[in-house]
Amino acid sequence: MAAATRSLYFENSHGRIWEEPAGYVRLEYHAGPRETVQFRALLTHAAQAMSRRRWSGMLVDQRNMAPFSPAEQDWMTSEWLPRAVQEHGYRRGAVLVAHNVFARLAMNQFVMASRGLPHTYRTFEAEAEAVAWLAAPSN
Repeated sequence: MAAATRSLYFENSHGRIWEEPAGYVRLEYHAGPRETVQFRALLTHAAQAMSRRRWSGMLVDQRNMAPFSPAEQDWMTSEWLPRAVQEHGYRRGAVLVAHNVFARLAMNQFVMASRGLPHTYRTFEAEAEAVAWLAAPSN
């Protein structure tokens, strides 16, 4: 029997979204500056992919990502994440941390701002640890 392979769900100039056979969505950010419409499209499609599969977890690969702008952080905190949690079932985000220290700081600010939601982010340096955390039963 052939091993299951991941399938590409969406791609634009800012990143890719994969459906992983282990039962989670993988969001990979590309390097470089972002444009608002393309950025929002990427994240909107990530939430829709979770709904489509009825998955609650996402591996967010930020290793090559540029820092979030204040406008991006505001939109993610006030609109995207609450909607992803309430309407699409997003509960667990395993984040592969960015190489750029300012991108790491921006992500930390985002996580702090979203603490009131029934959602958990954990950060990881190693992909294997992130995948294992997503695969473990949630507590």
